[in-house]
Amino acid sequence: MVAIHLAATFILNQDGQTQLIIWFAFLPLRIVAAGQELSLAVPLLWTPFTHALLHGGWDHLLINMAWLAIFGTPVARRYGAGPTLVIFFVASAAGAAAFAATTLWTGSYLVGASGGIAGLTGAAVRFMFQPVIVATHPETGERVLLGRHLVSLTGLWGDKRARTFTLIWVLLNAAVPLLPLITGTYVQVAWQAHLGGFFAGLLMVGLFERRSAS
Repeated sequence: MVAIHLAATFILNQDGQTQLIIWFAFLPLRIVAAGQELSLAVPLLWTPFTHALLHGGWDHLLINMAWLAIFGTPVARRYGAGPTLVIFFVASAAGAAAFAATTLWTGSYLVGASGGIAGLTGAAVRFMFQPVIVATHPETGERVLLGRHLVSLTGLWGDKRARTFTLIWVLLNAAVPLLPLITGTYVQVAWQAHLGGFFAGLLMVGLFERRSAS
C-alpha cells in the first residue's frame, strides 16, 4: 500500500492518478451503468478488492497502517499470512457492498484499506479479550502459553470487555452520518465500509480456527 501510494504520488501525473482511480477505485455507479452498457461493469470484478490498496492522502494511509499494525498483527500471528489476507480482502468486498448500498446513485467512489482492516478488527475481537490459556509441559514442568480461545458470538456478547468494545466501535461508526446534523460539517469517512467489513471479519474468522495452533 505504501509502495502504491509512493508511486501514485511521485511517478504518476494528474492524468495518471485519475486513471488509477477510474480503474481501481470502487465506484458503485458502475452497477447502475451496467444496465445500459454491460462493459462498463467489468471493473466491478476487481475494484471491490483493489480499492483497499489505494488511499486518498498520506494521512489516510498512515492512519490505516497504524490500525493495521494494531489489529492485523494478532490475527496474522494466530492464523498466518494466507488466512489474514483472505479475511482482509473478503472484508474489503463486504465493505464495498455496504458502501454501494447507501451511495449507489451519488457518484461517490471508495478507496482505502479501512474496510479490510475493520474485518481484521472484527476477527481479533473474537479472541483478543479472552484469558490466556496456560499449560504445564509434561516433561519439564515449565508453564507454556497456549494462546486464547476463539469465543462464540454468544460468548462474545456475554464478555463485558468484548461487548463494550464492539458496541462502542459500531456506534461510533454508525454515528458518522449524523455528524453533519450535529456539527454542520461533512466528514469523509466510509462508515458503511467499516461496518460491513467489521461484521464480515467477525463472522468468518471461525473458518480458519482449525488451522490455528492456539
